[in-house]
Amino acid sequence: MTKLQTEILNALSEDSRLTAERLAGITGEKTVVVAQAIEGLERAGVIVKYNTVINTEKTDKETVEALIEVRVSPEHNRGFDSIAEELYLFSEVRSLYLMSGGYDLAVFVEGRTLKEVAMFVSEKLSTIDKVLSTATHFILKKYKFEGVLMEPGDERKRLAVHV
Repeated sequence: MTKLQTEILNALSEDSRLTAERLAGITGEKTVVVAQAIEGLERAGVIVKYNTVINTEKTDKETVEALIEVRVSPEHNRGFDSIAEELYLFSEVRSLYLMSGGYDLAVFVEGRTLKEVAMFVSEKLSTIDKVLSTATHFILKKYKFEGVLMEPGDERKRLAVHV
């Protein structure tokens, strides 16, 4: 990873709307060089998607989100990958992580209602042969997401760091 690529990634992780022109100003490189670097990062799969963080509590979108911890029996010669591949194909699954600890996978799902999420767990997730157990936690409120405080003004409530 070059210094320029690292600078671009750091800047885009803070604001994905930055243009190549603006990034050129930040990095001190020419716009065409920055644009080529971004294109290369996209082709290499380093930049996968540009996201916007939305506070859904301030919209009329009615959704239910849940974290589901899943304990599985890994498949011989494939480990957790084949189970993960089966899970991430479900449209309800928003994120999926291999974890250490008491459960193997952390599955973040989204549905329109509590019942829809519960039906996903009972009819789809728990019926997979390699799934041994699940623990479902419904997300009630997001205070911070992707490094962003969800309520304006909460920055002043942060703890002071003394060095």
